[in-house]
Amino acid sequence: MSRGSAERTVVTPDGAGPAEKRKEPPMPRFVIERDIPGAGNLTQEELATIAQTSCDAVASLGVPYTWVNSYVTGDRIYCVHEADDAESILEHARRGGFPANRVSVVANEIGPHTAELAPVAAPAPAPAR
Repeated sequence: MSRGSAERTVVTPDGAGPAEKRKEPPMPRFVIERDIPGAGNLTQEELATIAQTSCDAVASLGVPYTWVNSYVTGDRIYCVHEADDAESILEHARRGGFPANRVSVVANEIGPHTAELAPVAAPAPAPAR
């Protein structure tokens, strides 16, 4: 499922100008793979600290950037972020002190709802007699 145009708040890089809303294509979405041994054993308090650090890093960037969500597994955290480019993703990781072992731009999104968009096959014609 592709994402359509959406209103996006644009803030000047120095933050001095007023924010404005305008219709623009959505920012590219990235999946970031972070190798963090023992990530699945982090406590809620540790995860909250990491989340606050990430939010602070986002706020410090001064560019359009959205942390969508993250998935914690045994030894990795997979994050979904939206940014104009991969360099912003890497700068966020640097400022937050996070690894960014692999950064991949999302080419498309699918889910169960995607199956509803599949064309329905026409029934085969009856054999001629």
